[in-house]
Amino acid sequence: MILVLNAGSSSLKIKVFDEELNSIIKGRVTNLGTSGQLRLGDEVKEVETRDHAEALDLMLNALAAAGYPLTAFKTAAHRVVHGGTILTQPARLTPTAIAAIESVIPLAPLHNPNNLAGIYALQKTAPDMPQYCSFGTAFHATNPPVAVRYAIPQTHHDAGIRRYGFHGLSYDNMVSDFGDALPERLLAFHLGNGTSLCAIHHGKSIATSMGYSPLSGLTMGTRAGDIDGAAVLRMSKSLGEDETDRMLNNNSGLRALAGDWNMKHLLEREDDAAKFAVEHFCYWAARHAGSAIVAMGGLDAVAFTGGIGENAAPVRDRIMQHLSLFGDVPVHVIEADEEKQIARDALALMAEGR
Repeated sequence: MILVLNAGSSSLKIKVFDEELNSIIKGRVTNLGTSGQLRLGDEVKEVETRDHAEALDLMLNALAAAGYPLTAFKTAAHRVVHGGTILTQPARLTPTAIAAIESVIPLAPLHNPNNLAGIYALQKTAPDMPQYCSFGTAFHATNPPVAVRYAIPQTHHDAGIRRYGFHGLSYDNMVSDFGDALPERLLAFHLGNGTSLCAIHHGKSIATSMGYSPLSGLTMGTRAGDIDGAAVLRMSKSLGEDETDRMLNNNSGLRALAGDWNMKHLLEREDDAAKFAVEHFCYWAARHAGSAIVAMGGLDAVAFTGGIGENAAPVRDRIMQHLSLFGDVPVHVIEADEEKQIARDALALMAEGR
């Protein structure tokens, strides 16, 4: 079996797969650092943890009690949000790989340290277990230079200010799920609280809506999406850098437009603010889609994934209405499963003897 870990700022999620990539059980510990819950399968209990190491110990004990002791796992694999330009393929977690992940912390200061905390904790608990990692940015490493370069001075580009793209594990899993039936030019939407799209040509990402950070691109649950840099500078002068950051990432998007970032709630409401927020979400998804279609030189199919993409048919329908000028193309709904892709990556590396 394979144990997949996703360590966040205040949670630790796990999912267990067999070697045929069947999901066996999943769980999470929430509210790290205070009173929270441990969920494993259908079992829920109140717990208190100080850090990721304590959360991992509790989860491993719960797994053992459920019949999945640590010795039952052939390997473990981790989600790492950012690999920068260095880590563009799944990797075995060697000291060199860990040092590389640490070196790109400035590119993802809110994410990579938490991902590393989960890695450190499991390494301490099971030092002899082979461990692997997959990167949320890696799928977009195939974007051409014209797609990733901002029109800024070379010194800033060399310092890492460029487009990276995110949600790569979700898109990679989508490509794997299509298999031989993968369309040549696929417009892929990952629609959840975080939203993005990707132009997938012959199975490779050639353009994506997120850029230097997950803030840019489409309208999101609490993120603003694209906004003029001059507007950000003006807001920063009055609010300060930290408060502007919080506003654009946590208090914008659907939340700013309608007071709620839950798309299900917005679709159930009939007030003007909710209707406008939904239309804003769909309009900007379709408008960004036009640029992705240009990047691919056409369109053969559209695929939706993520919580909204999978479950909100009115949103899918509205986006496709906007895109009707490109003809009647097949529309697919794909289950989002980043953990499955992480397990798939680990199995592939093990098969190569790495």
